[in-house]
Amino acid sequence: MTTSESRVRATETAGPVVRTASGAVRGRHEDGLAVFRGIPFAEPPVGEARFQAPRPARPWDGTREAYAFGPPPPQEAGIQGRTGVVPGPTGDDWLTVNVWTPEPDPAAARPVMVWIYGGAYKLGHAGQPGYDAQHIARDGDLVVVTFNYRVGTEGFARLDGAPANRGLLDQVAALEWVRANIAGFGGDPDQVTVFGESAGAGSVASLLAMPRARGLFRRAVAQSVPGTFFSDELARDMAAALAAEAGRKPTAADLATVDPRQLTDAGQALSAKMLQYADRWGQAAPTVTPFSPVVDGDVLPTTPWQALAAGEAREVDLLVGHNRDEFRLFLAMGGMLGKITADRVAGALRLLAPGGEAGERAYRAAFPDASPSELFERVQTDWLFAMPTLHLAEAQLAGGGRAHVYELTWAAPAGGGALGACHGLDIPLLFGTFRADLGNLFFAGTDVPAEAEELSAFFRRSWTSFARTGDPGWPVYGTEARPVQILDAEPQVTAYPEERSRRLWEGYDFPALPLLDKP
Repeated sequence: MTTSESRVRATETAGPVVRTASGAVRGRHEDGLAVFRGIPFAEPPVGEARFQAPRPARPWDGTREAYAFGPPPPQEAGIQGRTGVVPGPTGDDWLTVNVWTPEPDPAAARPVMVWIYGGAYKLGHAGQPGYDAQHIARDGDLVVVTFNYRVGTEGFARLDGAPANRGLLDQVAALEWVRANIAGFGGDPDQVTVFGESAGAGSVASLLAMPRARGLFRRAVAQSVPGTFFSDELARDMAAALAAEAGRKPTAADLATVDPRQLTDAGQALSAKMLQYADRWGQAAPTVTPFSPVVDGDVLPTTPWQALAAGEAREVDLLVGHNRDEFRLFLAMGGMLGKITADRVAGALRLLAPGGEAGERAYRAAFPDASPSELFERVQTDWLFAMPTLHLAEAQLAGGGRAHVYELTWAAPAGGGALGACHGLDIPLLFGTFRADLGNLFFAGTDVPAEAEELSAFFRRSWTSFARTGDPGWPVYGTEARPVQILDAEPQVTAYPEERSRRLWEGYDFPALPLLDKP
């Protein structure tokens, strides 16, 4: 039975009812699970609440039908690797949660996993088909929660008259909702694991460093952590450029006069011309997203690497990892596979590698046989995802905590494996959603091979075991043997495979990106 068929059948019988702090909600029985969608965890952030910290949801009378996902937050039409407006219902009630549970019984006290989606901090929502959590909840016999948070200008632009990192504050509010309400859905509020990919992993890393999030989760999984965190000066300069695209000032009051769905056009216009700001925005310019968590000294006091090394999250069990060929997805979607010139790779190496020109020489010496395209992909993968992820584990160790590390090396089958183990491949493997969202790209023109199904089951078994016990099934990472779980057709534990890159980045602390040319 397909998911859509199960939902049709679910309307024939009364669904389960759970009372939350705001009111009762009715879900549906779907293939052995109770599923609740679109439950408000905060007020719609519009009107007077626009660009402000999330406010508690207003109580309702009676029983609210929790059958449909809430509307996506306003967002750009597409980014590299994802095209088209994310489909979903319309409306202003962006801040909602969804719950998959085997049994909405307070006595069940199952572990809880809370998913945070990615999308360059400017795109995505929890109702995307690729985030259907039924397989994780069913296979792991636990409760899964997904939720929306503000992205783009609404969530991350650094505006006067508004708190920084509103998208992160939304995430804290969702976790507070979980703490207050998840027992009624059969979950244990003291056994919560946050997990996320890409910008979702950057969000997980941020939550580890945020005083407001302390105590809201026990474990954390960060898949492909981006190294891009903005200094306050850089974020304010970007916000000024963004507001200028809309013909406004970078203040909450002025931008609030623009409809949220029209304001996304300004973000998209700025994304398309960020390279023009390279002399001011430096390493941030090629990322084509003017949004990232801001190290503002309040909501986010320091970078995650600084916070973890100082022991701020030593009590949190950590599972982190990245994909071997992260940046290849963006090369493929940009039509640049095999087309990188010598000049372009030289520029990328000087901009991104530690040490500038010295870093370029070190990369060329470490990878003497690499073609320009291979070297370009390597430094982009290392700078943007691989090394920030590895360094998060090492910072956790330095701060007295524990971490488990993995690397995905299994190649997507589409195009004869040309995409390799690229960015985002872990999502359909973890969720088992091979024919949704990016899964449609990674498995295009092929049947889903048996080894993909087996690796998918291994993903879920490891992630849910970690959520339950703090142990995904392989040794903790250490700086001597450096044991890492390789996720491939035949999973195995080896020493960290990207040793050449690791040595090139040894000692780098991933500071907040600065504003280079101050006005």
